[in-house]
Amino acid sequence: MTARNGWPGYVLTFEDDFSAPDLNRDHWLPYYLPQWASRAASAACYTLPGEGLHLQITRDQLPWNPTFDGMLRVSSLQTGCFAGPVGSAAGQHRFHPALRVTEPQPETWLYTPQYGLFEVALRVDLPPGYLGAFWMIGLERDPAQSGEICVCEVFGHERDPDAFRVHFGVKAIHDPALTLDMQTVRIPGSPADLHVYSAEWTPEGVTFRVDSEVVGRVPQSPAYPMQFMLNIYELPQLLPGNERRGPCPKTLEVAWVRGWQSDTQEGPPLT
Repeated sequence: MTARNGWPGYVLTFEDDFSAPDLNRDHWLPYYLPQWASRAASAACYTLPGEGLHLQITRDQLPWNPTFDGMLRVSSLQTGCFAGPVGSAAGQHRFHPALRVTEPQPETWLYTPQYGLFEVALRVDLPPGYLGAFWMIGLERDPAQSGEICVCEVFGHERDPDAFRVHFGVKAIHDPALTLDMQTVRIPGSPADLHVYSAEWTPEGVTFRVDSEVVGRVPQSPAYPMQFMLNIYELPQLLPGNERRGPCPKTLEVAWVRGWQSDTQEGPPLT
């Protein structure tokens, strides 16, 4: 595992091990894209057992946005939020062209770096139909600044007794300067064990690692600040028999999240 001081040339600018009794609201908003639904509808289900964070899909949890996202359920934390006025199409991660802001959101920037090295330590012990993910998105005060750096996606159905698959890469979303470049790697071992997933983002591109080992590079780089998105999804199209089965809650265990920035960087400050 990566030591806390294990990245030469970088300084630590964000860290959360979720050891406090309450979620640190200076770090996280416990909602998923609330402008497209509401804070109530998109509120995360989670517990803080004293060591780490348990993001959960519970038995009685409702789909967050059935009009545009069907029966998908999600619990998510994010480090920023931007949206236009009610009725406008302005807002982060506009995943459907008909989306309109349904609830006003205060403009919030808790941790929104530009370039650096970002890592999460996860146990992804999930069955088929569930996904654990850590990604970054643009702030979208300029709608074109909407790209995504996907640090990791781990699907519950993509595991076998001795290995599992990790997806990572860059997604353009609505950024004309980027193109879709997603990659997949097979990692020995179990996703239920603690693994560290990271992305080193520079002006030249993004390097991805699992447990400090380079697994891929993308020669593209969003040229604007981005925020964290940390989440667990229930994906109805991947549920066996299209049914919710087994005990609940389904849990993504997050040991910690860290953000590092170059100790010589002369770019814009954190917004």
